[in-house]
Amino acid sequence: MEKLTTLTGTGVPLRRSNVDTDQIIPAVFLKRVTRAGFDDALFYAWRRDPDFVLNKPEYADGKILVAGPDFGIGSSREHAVWALHDYGFRVVIAPRFADIFYGNTAKNGVLAAIMPQESVELLWKLLEEEPGRQMTVDLDTRTVTCGDVVLPFEVNDYVRWRLMNGYDDIDLTLQHEDDIAAYEKMRAERFPFKPKTIPALHEEEYVIESAREPHDDGWAGPIGAR
Repeated sequence: MEKLTTLTGTGVPLRRSNVDTDQIIPAVFLKRVTRAGFDDALFYAWRRDPDFVLNKPEYADGKILVAGPDFGIGSSREHAVWALHDYGFRVVIAPRFADIFYGNTAKNGVLAAIMPQESVELLWKLLEEEPGRQMTVDLDTRTVTCGDVVLPFEVNDYVRWRLMNGYDDIDLTLQHEDDIAAYEKMRAERFPFKPKTIPALHEEEYVIESAREPHDDGWAGPIGAR
């Protein structure tokens, strides 16, 4: 997983609270289990509205999403974080996050930064006054800089450590690779009658261009809802 220490990019003001995971990525897109190809599914229903913030050219390359309280509530789908990351967001700022969503962000290289509501509203004001304004998020100092304004944010120490070192769950497991290999060797020698561990099958990676199957600009939603 890519390390995240300091990030400078376009801030996107999302003036919405109680954003659930079905709004982040509708269930119709959850058939795929790979982590790529979900960028066009992010906020799919809202992006049908020409006035939605992500449809404005000033925010097209957004990296930092500033949202209202209770972001990521609802079902525990990890795809919600995949879609955010695939679109280009590495940081989401909000006053509160759903617990499961918060845990999923750390596992997938996205920082969920917690800020008081008044700080979020100040960032909204600054970003709307100058659409496309750049922001800097610093995990080392736990601060967000927007223009001349510097604001602190909260992040769990363990989450901060994982992000700054680029550790996903597999990376954490591989830190004990020697111990695992030694155990497997001992197990095979002492218990030859027990089933042997089968090596993992590594398939070739392939490029996924879109979450939509097939690609259709006139897509009308899941068949069951038509």
